[in-house]
Amino acid sequence: MKLSFYGADQCVTGSCHCLEVNGKRILVDCGLQQGRDEVSNDAFPFAANDIDFVLVTHAHIDHTGRIPMLVKQGFRGRIVATRLTADLMDIMLQDSAHIQESDAEWKNRKAERSGAPRVEPLYTIEDAQRVSQYMTTCEYNQPLDLCEGVRVEFVDAGHLLGSASILVTATEGGVTRQIVFSGDIGNVDQPIIRDPTYLTGADYVVMESTYGDRNHTEVWSYTDDLAKIIDETIAKGGNVVIPSFAVGRTQELLYFIREIKDKGMVKSDPDFPVYIDSPLAKKATTIFTGDLRGYLDEEALELVQDGTHMFNFTNLRMTETSEESKMLNMDPTPKVIISASGMCDAGRIRHHLKHNLWRPECTVVFVGYQGEGTLGRALLEGTKSVKLFGEEIAVHARIENFQGLSSHADRDHLLSWIQSIQAPKPQHVFVVHGDREVAPFFAKTIQGLGFTAHAPQYTEVYDLIADKVVEPGYLPERKARTTGGMRASAAYERLVAVGNMLMESIKRSRGRDNKSLARFADQLRQLLEKWES
Repeated sequence: MKLSFYGADQCVTGSCHCLEVNGKRILVDCGLQQGRDEVSNDAFPFAANDIDFVLVTHAHIDHTGRIPMLVKQGFRGRIVATRLTADLMDIMLQDSAHIQESDAEWKNRKAERSGAPRVEPLYTIEDAQRVSQYMTTCEYNQPLDLCEGVRVEFVDAGHLLGSASILVTATEGGVTRQIVFSGDIGNVDQPIIRDPTYLTGADYVVMESTYGDRNHTEVWSYTDDLAKIIDETIAKGGNVVIPSFAVGRTQELLYFIREIKDKGMVKSDPDFPVYIDSPLAKKATTIFTGDLRGYLDEEALELVQDGTHMFNFTNLRMTETSEESKMLNMDPTPKVIISASGMCDAGRIRHHLKHNLWRPECTVVFVGYQGEGTLGRALLEGTKSVKLFGEEIAVHARIENFQGLSSHADRDHLLSWIQSIQAPKPQHVFVVHGDREVAPFFAKTIQGLGFTAHAPQYTEVYDLIADKVVEPGYLPERKARTTGGMRASAAYERLVAVGNMLMESIKRSRGRDNKSLARFADQLRQLLEKWES
């Protein structure tokens, strides 16, 4: 009984783990790598036709984006996911395939001019459509016998509609082990979906650590702060541009904006226009208004049951075509534009940034994690200019970061989640889905709570019966990548990390006595004045 690590190992994206039991190979997720995490999306470290099952924690592309490639390369097994994960996967994978085809077409046009060899897309829309042939769906808390000696159960992870942590009970040679794959653990008190389910016991845990080094802002600030930003920006005649993942985050934003409009919180224009500029988001929103029994939180259920549409408000418009999208930047009316992708590395959002970043009256609001090496991360770190479509664009717009809107659990809630697993207490915790600086740090944090833990490396193999590493992995060399002409050095990245720690310390200081706060402020001011002098 072995566990191999094939993705999201000391990086955030590209989740892929392989459990071997009784001669069967079971993948848990098979995601696309993004940003500087990308090593090689076009090759697996295993043969696709050797895989018997794929268990899917949730529909996000960094957990599912290479499943069509798996099918293309010969996988003929069985894919298991919750009902709503399967629904969302269907539209997300076809959208991803469209991007793969479009990128290949663009590269081949350049290749024709330069004489470079042609490229093939990772997979096609047809490959993505074939995934459904191998899909089996289940509901939460429904035990499923996968194969001889293996039973699986999906429980609500509270991260995305249909998202799950997966409990695998595996028996081989008379020895039974319970392995929990956390998937992405959700934040608490999110709109629409429920809080994550806490598990009580496991022999091994594969656990995410995306926010393992920091906490989010307070929940109560979401609606008030977003309304204030929209009000101030529209009053100046600017646009609010929100890069957002089309599935999950966009629907949460619509939920908040409905509340803002219901309460008349934007005084400069109470009926301000809101555009969802993403065909994928439009399709996903349709799924979010379908049969959601067993998936919604209590407040969202009340809105559905009393006939109120969760996302229904005046002046909401959904653009479909690229022509409609382009017209948004020709229209001088101040507006809110929500567009994919969430990390700004692809999609229509890049066009909106090109037309709005240079305008000081505009605001760009980030509402989710920005991977290292992405355009979104560069903007958050203060780059003064970016290159978009071959043109240098000055960054004069206001940049805001709503970390509290993250659909990921923060450090404290991650610790609460793992501390609930005590009967039995895990023999070992594998910390994945964290940046190279974060995953080992979080592993040490939970070691301090009495757990045995480490952050596996890529291709590492662990024997779950002998409880030891049997094949060491390695850390792939990070992509040398520049974003907008500004490459952050390791020293600069370290400085940013310390700055984030400082902000968390300031937030935790709220409510302390005035004398201590004044002393803290004076010490910081003295340090800054010394540095700037």
